[in-house]
Amino acid sequence: MNSKTIAVIIPCYNESLTIAKVVDDFRRELPEATVYVYDNNSTDNTALIAREHGATVKFESRQGKGNVCRQMFRDIEADCYLMVDGDDTYPAESARALCEPILAGEADMTVGDRLSNGTYAEENKRAFHGFGNNLVRSMIKWIYGYSFDDVMTGYRAMSKPFIKTFPVLSEGFQIETELSIHAVDHRWRIKDVPIEYRDRPAGSESKLNTVSDGIRVIAMIGTLFKDYRPLKFFSLVALVFAAIGLALGIPIVTEYFATGLVPRFPTAILAAAFMFLCGLSLATGFILDSVAKVERKQWELRVYEENREPRLS
Repeated sequence: MNSKTIAVIIPCYNESLTIAKVVDDFRRELPEATVYVYDNNSTDNTALIAREHGATVKFESRQGKGNVCRQMFRDIEADCYLMVDGDDTYPAESARALCEPILAGEADMTVGDRLSNGTYAEENKRAFHGFGNNLVRSMIKWIYGYSFDDVMTGYRAMSKPFIKTFPVLSEGFQIETELSIHAVDHRWRIKDVPIEYRDRPAGSESKLNTVSDGIRVIAMIGTLFKDYRPLKFFSLVALVFAAIGLALGIPIVTEYFATGLVPRFPTAILAAAFMFLCGLSLATGFILDSVAKVERKQWELRVYEENREPRLS
């Protein structure tokens, strides 16, 4: 473990008020790590302050946390990637507890859990953030059968194979949800690590919009549900079409057997159309499920390649 490298990766946008303390804290707790700050078009002195305090500063012009993470994951080579926000809400004292399971090969992603000990509910002053977190957790549990203690946390550590085989699709704050769903769907080893959460200091403002970003997160869950579990997704769509088709068609069929007539012919055509859509959705689900299985096999082979240790000459 002593020979393995740690990268502390901090996506930042206008965090000049807190970035100095964040960099200093993580350099103190993980002196062997390299601290990277990726500035995302800040209009303040975030980059300058981070560099003065010893961070390696890089810039990402594409706006959005997902875009920043995409570039960080491509650029940086390390055995353990510790991702944290630059707003000083996550304690650096928990950094080693998050990294150790990754470095020891016991987990592929550790998640900084703010909810179990109640500190997030006590400290968070933003309305509906807790509700949104619980909603996303419930959706992931219903779809994938795995219950995260905290799915929206920005404090987590990940292994190199996890990072290098993770296709970032999101552009903004959906990245945490995407990381969580990817970990569950691809059966990575996940470990929750309780942490003490603290709210932003006075004068520091959150960049997260509860409504618009919440809608994007839910849309991301639906997109990944369709991509990762197409048979289940399209089976549910087929069930909806079947329910509508039966609701329209059963009275028509009943009336036909009673009178031998079909007086509501347009309704009969509409019912038949919905049943056709039901069958089409099922066929689509089966086809895409076969494609997804092939892609999963290819992804597994890429993971094997990433896990393969270089041979000594």
